[in-house]
Amino acid sequence: MAVQRTQSPAAIALTRFFLLFSLLVHVASYGAEATDIPRTADGRPDFNGIWQAINTANYDIEPHAADFGPLVENGAIGAIPAGLGIVEGGEIPYTAEARAQQQANKADWLANDPLVKCYMPGIPRANYLPFPFQIVQSPDHIIVAYEFASASRIVYVDQPDFEAPILSWMGHNLAHFEGDTLVIEVTDQVPETWFDHAGNHHTDALRVTERYTHMSRDVVMYEATLEDPNIYTRPWTIKFPLYRRLDENMQLLEFKCVEFTEELLYGHLRKQE
Repeated sequence: MAVQRTQSPAAIALTRFFLLFSLLVHVASYGAEATDIPRTADGRPDFNGIWQAINTANYDIEPHAADFGPLVENGAIGAIPAGLGIVEGGEIPYTAEARAQQQANKADWLANDPLVKCYMPGIPRANYLPFPFQIVQSPDHIIVAYEFASASRIVYVDQPDFEAPILSWMGHNLAHFEGDTLVIEVTDQVPETWFDHAGNHHTDALRVTERYTHMSRDVVMYEATLEDPNIYTRPWTIKFPLYRRLDENMQLLEFKCVEFTEELLYGHLRKQE
């Protein structure tokens, strides 16, 4: 004859407590996902605001140690800080020839990096420069304005048949929503932009699929998958958070680096005289 086991009142009460606690945690997490993120009047996630990345990816998107950099005479002021990188898996899947080109770019990046010449940074680099950028969102278009070099781009929402007329520095940007994630397909970028000072590069076949997802009201997780069959053996992904700038009276300021470039060129020409 089997013996029926019964729980003590204390054990039953403890079990009920943990069940109730688990339910409350589940409800709370659902509420945070459903209601705590900002939304537009039509119910879509609201990305309006000024955002900025906090990382060292502009120096090198792959993991890297600190380095003295090309301006040795400036000591610590000109040094390159270490970084964990933003490439998932740690390494870009270059072909052997493309990796060799990246190393050649890096060897003389101060002279060759298009950003040093104040060219527009392209996508995704514009999103992790050490400058803020602003998103202005409407149902049909999203404007992204960058402080660096006054770069900007127009994103066309739910207009998949709109074709790019020409290649451009900031690419052709078409967006749609997948649930609460904003997805932007960026194509038709000129091949002259780099991803960082380390010479990581692409061709005009680059396709960037950006994904913006609210982690909270003031934090957005940014993820981008990059495809370029000319120089990568497979698609690869970068990922990092963007933080809302909460400074009082926050606004984009001017970084007209064209003037700096002209001064550099003028000084170089005077040395040659």
